[in-house]
Amino acid sequence: MSVKVFIDGSAGTTGLRIADRLAARPEIELLSISEEGRKDVNERAKVINSADLAFLCLPDAASREVMPLLRPDVKVLDTSTAFRTDPNWVYGFPELRLGQREAIAGARHVANPGCHATGFISIVAPLVQAGLLSADADLCCFSLTRYSGGGKKMIAQYEAAEKAESLYSPGLYGLTQAHKHLPEMQKLCGLTLDTLLEAADRQSRELAFLPRWEARQLDLTAAYNNVAVPYNEIATAVNENGWMNDEQTATEMKALSDTLGFIGKGLTEDISLLDGSDFDALIDYLENEFPPALEELSERVSVPYEAG
Repeated sequence: MSVKVFIDGSAGTTGLRIADRLAARPEIELLSISEEGRKDVNERAKVINSADLAFLCLPDAASREVMPLLRPDVKVLDTSTAFRTDPNWVYGFPELRLGQREAIAGARHVANPGCHATGFISIVAPLVQAGLLSADADLCCFSLTRYSGGGKKMIAQYEAAEKAESLYSPGLYGLTQAHKHLPEMQKLCGLTLDTLLEAADRQSRELAFLPRWEARQLDLTAAYNNVAVPYNEIATAVNENGWMNDEQTATEMKALSDTLGFIGKGLTEDISLLDGSDFDALIDYLENEFPPALEELSERVSVPYEAG
């Protein structure tokens, strides 16, 4: 007898990879849903309720929306951050502690661990459990992720034949102590939340006393990251819709690309390239002039280019 499995969100990167792995298993029957049904939470719930196991490969809100509609005995594995700290869900990290593997095997609802969180928890949790690391220790985590973590849209941007100069350099994010993996890192390691908040506050105070040049470097990095992603999306549309054949658009894109490329290279490769630059002027440009230019371009290039 086959096991019926439904992947809610099978069109996304995570869902596609799970489907590829399960398709080769003869004992598994993959259930499907129509394109229209994918957009209807009630239709999705019907398919999930007909399955033995469902993978939710969805944004947090979509996972939370469908769960109340499911029968209580259906097994669900959620890949979002929606339930990772929920006491009614089992955290899907079998090596976390003794008995965790058995808890996962017998659970109805399992929350898949976050990628950054897994690396942190695998190191910190055993040390806290063994009493070798205090639960109120000040910890710092630096983590790297590939662009594939951004889904199909970001993958297409990075793998396009023509792409922005900024995509050849790493981008910084999560600098404001608000990364979505922090809650599960804190809870599963047994770290005290107050201490984490105090550490974040202390870091903010320390940043406030950085030399002005260094503080403005952080501000410039944040401004750069805020416009780099929408610029890359527009660059993809420009290439896909043939707008590089339009002289005005090509000129405007080159000017924006040159600016982002210069700033990005300075921030990520050689800060000396920005020696003598007016950081206040660069930040003002990225925050106040760059976005309107992107907005105008975005509207223009959203349709196929027609000469004349």
